[in-house]
Parts: sequence; C-alpha cells; structure tokens
Amino acid sequence: MKLCLNDLKEKGAWDAAGIAIPGYDPAAVAERTKKEPLWIHFGAGNIFRIFIGGLADRLLAEGALNRGIICAETFDYDIIDKIYDPYDNLALAVTLLADGTMKKKVLGSLSEAIRADSADERAWKRLKEIFTKPGLQMASFTITEKGYALKGADGAWLPFIKADLENGPQRPVGAIAVFCALLYERFRAGGFPLAAVSMDNCSRNGEKLKHAVLTIAGEWAQRRMVEQEFLSWLQDDSKLTFPWTMIDKITPRPGEEAAKALAALGISGMEPVITKKNTYIAPYVNAEGPQYLVIEDVFPNGRPPLEQAGVYMTSRETVNAVERMKVTACLNPLHTALAVYGCLLGYTSIAEEMEDEELLALVRGIGLKEGMRVVQDPGILSPEEFVREVIEERFPNRFIPDAPQRIACDTSQKVGIRYGETIKAWVEQFGSAKELIYIPLAIAGWLRYLLAVDDMGRSFVPSPDPMLTELREALAGITAGDCRNVGRMEAQGSADRAETVGADKAESVSTDRASAGGEDMADSVCSRNPECAEKADRVSETLRPLLSNKNIFGCDLYEAGIGEKIERMFCEELAGPGAVRAVLKKYVHEGSDRA
Repeated sequence: MKLCLNDLKEKGAWDAAGIAIPGYDPAAVAERTKKEPLWIHFGAGNIFRIFIGGLADRLLAEGALNRGIICAETFDYDIIDKIYDPYDNLALAVTLLADGTMKKKVLGSLSEAIRADSADERAWKRLKEIFTKPGLQMASFTITEKGYALKGADGAWLPFIKADLENGPQRPVGAIAVFCALLYERFRAGGFPLAAVSMDNCSRNGEKLKHAVLTIAGEWAQRRMVEQEFLSWLQDDSKLTFPWTMIDKITPRPGEEAAKALAALGISGMEPVITKKNTYIAPYVNAEGPQYLVIEDVFPNGRPPLEQAGVYMTSRETVNAVERMKVTACLNPLHTALAVYGCLLGYTSIAEEMEDEELLALVRGIGLKEGMRVVQDPGILSPEEFVREVIEERFPNRFIPDAPQRIACDTSQKVGIRYGETIKAWVEQFGSAKELIYIPLAIAGWLRYLLAVDDMGRSFVPSPDPMLTELREALAGITAGDCRNVGRMEAQGSADRAETVGADKAESVSTDRASAGGEDMADSVCSRNPECAEKADRVSETLRPLLSNKNIFGCDLYEAGIGEKIERMFCEELAGPGAVRAVLKKYVHEGSDRA
C-alpha cells in the first residue's frame, strides 16, 4: 500500500493494517478549500501536521468543518517537494503510547501545499490569490521562535531581514516579510479581516508576531514602498488580530521503530529523508498522545469551531497564565535541563534520563519545588497536575524517540524565558532568588555544555544555536579540567568511583556531599590552593558578562542573588572527568535536605 489518494480507496487493506483513514473525501475537501480558502498555515513541519492537521481532521470527520488547511512552507521547500507532493498531501499520524502500542491514522485535512517563495512565480501568484479571498479567516504559524527574530544579538538587522527591507513587498524572502507582503495584498484587495495566529512555543507569541509584522511594514512605509494607511489597517483590531496561544505536544523527529512498524504492515515509501537544509522528516509523524492548545478568542472574520476538537478558546489573560505555567515552570525548563545534562552525560534519550536518580531529582526540583512556588494557577489547567503528568508520564515514555540533542537546539533563545521569568518572580515575591538551587544548577550545566566536552572528557558537537559561536568565544579562556585540584580533593571523600548508569549511557564519577556541617568543600579547597583560586577568579571574570546579560537571561543574575552560585557550580563542573556527575549529586542532595 502507498500513502496516496488512490490507495485510500482500498479501505479493507487499511483496516486490516489497523490504520484509520478519513471517512470524508479528502479530494473533495481539497477542491472546496482551493476555491474558498478558510485557513492557511505557515510552517509545514511535524507538529503542524500531526497536531494542527489532526484538529482539522477531527472537525472534518465530525462534519463541523468542510474545508481543510492550506500549508505554506517558508524555509525548507524540500518539505513540499519530498513529503507533501509525492503523497497527495496526506500525512500518517502515529501516536506513541506508553505501553508500546501505536495508534495510526491517515490525515486528509492538509488540502494544498505551497512553497512560500516569492521567486517561484506560480506559487507566489497562488498565495496572493488566497490572501485576496474575503472568506479567509485565519493564518496560523509554526515557524519556531527564531522565525520572529529580525535582529542579531548585536542589534543589527539579520542579513536576510536587511535584504527584505530593501527589496520591499515585491520580493520578500523571510517568513515575516512574506506574510507582511501577503497582508499588503489583502489590504489592497479590500482590507478584509483576518486573524494571524502564532502557534509557536514561545511567550507572548501573538505579540512577537505583531511586532515583527509592524516593524517590517514600518520600514517599508519609511521607504515609501507601502502606504501609511496599510500601517493603520495592520493596527486596527477590527480588521487584523494577533491572538496569543499556548501549544504543547512533544513531537520528536521520525523514529526508527515507527518506520519499521509501518513497513511491516506493508506501507511503502515511509523512509525518512534529510533535506538540503538538514530537516529530518518523513511521510509519517510520530508524537506523544497528550496535547494542549489554548487560544485567545479574537477572530474578526470568524473561525472554525476549534473548541469541538479540544482547543481551549479563552481570554488573553488565561492564555498568558497557561503559557507561563508551561514555559517557565512545568515543562520547558525541565526539558532544557535534561537537554544540556543529557548531552554532558552521554544520553541520547529523554526517557532514559528519567531513570537517572540525579536527573529525576533535578527536574522535580525545578518544577515541583522552585517553579511551583511562584507559578500562577491559570484556572483551566492545574499546574501541579500538569507538571506531575510531565514527570511521571510524558518524559518517561520510552517509546517517544526524543533526544536531548534535539531539545538543546537554540537554548540561548530559551533560557531567558524558561529560567529568567521564574528567577524574576522569586525576586519580586521574596526579594531575592538566592535560595534557588536547581535552576542555578541547570544554568551552570548549560554553560558547561557550551564547552562541547562531555563529563568523560570527550568532545561532542553542540546543537544548532544562533548565539553558539558568540557564546563559545566568550568562554574561550575556559576548558574542562580547570579547577582540577577541586576535583581531586572532593574525590578523596567519594564512596562511588566510576558509577555506571547503563550500557548505553555515559560513565560517571560521583562524589559524596560536602561535610555534615554544610561547608562547601569546593570553596574551602579553592581558598587553600592559590592555583585553584586563581582559576576560579578567571572563571568569574569570564562568566560575569554573560550572567549579567539581561538580553540572555531576562535579568542580571548577580542582582537576583544567584550569579556567584552559578559561578561556583560551573567551576566545580570543570574539575575533570566525573565532575558534572559529582556536582549534580552534591546539589540535588543539598536541595533535598532543604525541602
């Protein structure tokens, strides 16, 4: 069997394979969608296909919707050429359950797939045609958080943004400029209303999208490429809205087990591909079962009945509270901690990390102790129940092929929200964040990760990050193995040398906690050893510009009361092979003793 419209006619074969197929006619839905588009989505990757596409599929199946989604890819056009076109825009959704079984379903809701490429005359003409249709209700986005960035860390326009500003709405390249140019077409065609809905996993995503669009449009207006009236239309809430949303569904890259299972069922052509832009993608999408989508209900041209598919439609205040709950306390900060320490300790599976005593204690400390102290209850979801589901059910699902290396991508763009917001909340509520232990430990682990040497002294390739080169240059004077005397002195008290965490996991060396009196052994050693004290001073001098950088962390970590603590943890993690494990063990026990 092949994943195509023609083979869907053989319903018995799909039933025998245990794969659900649409009860509606995807071809007829596509035809209606092309004539009268209702919904276009930018960013045609995995989470869109299985989650957003799955929502539309459910509404189509229930008769609550009669048109599908138009998919526009703004970055990696190979996705359209290799994943959408050859499979008649069908997607095979594979839900990975904790008991090892899989739920498999063909989605027919992705009705049209287009390259959002202004250089492609045919595609660009079609996109402009779509945006001039009065009935278009929403344009949604999953272009990742960095898709909204216009400037680099130095405050200068990113090169492609600079080109977009100079080229104007006729030849846009970046996602925001493409969307802004299409909005300009809609404005000129009659100014029909529309909702621009960011579904990306970042705080105040609607605000970020609006700011980016207004910035591009404002620059074009200054260059007299668009009228001032266009700017007024963009800011008229009766014409254009930018709802805030919160999205949550773990959607890893295509896993080998799912591919093998589909092949065994006789489904051909399911092999993953790697595009020219290094997107790892397949005709199927595998993901966990739990999913959450909360949307601010402001749609000036109407909307699909999303609540019938399980979406929470609510106020901006509630969306913001749910998003802050998830991103700053209950999921994302835990994920980032597992990502950086997983890379340092040699893990390739998030689920395996959850079997590690110290890493489990670390994420429980971040979520259930430090985050829970300051998180706001949004009312529609319980923070404590949410984080417990994450720790006890979602992360430990060993059938989710998710890797710390994937989660570690773009960490510099995340730490300000995932940790900075909780740090600021502690300062606001308690006057200082100095009592924090687990969050400083996570930040120290990220800095240690940036050295690209694991806990056994082996080099690894850090995950992509727009600030990676800049950050590594800032740490260039520090190497793993600095403060080695600290490592030797602490190791004398160790009861466990060369603890093994499993055949597929990194070897580690663990040390006992500091003395019963609570004295920091690393500090006492440094104070007695001039060479180590000198190295610690050099580490402090190197870290201070980073830890005080509000653009990275959202606040000055020294003013918050934890800068020196992070320095100390980081310095201890430099003590040589096994130091990362030793520091983890030491501080999670310290946090446990305080609880």
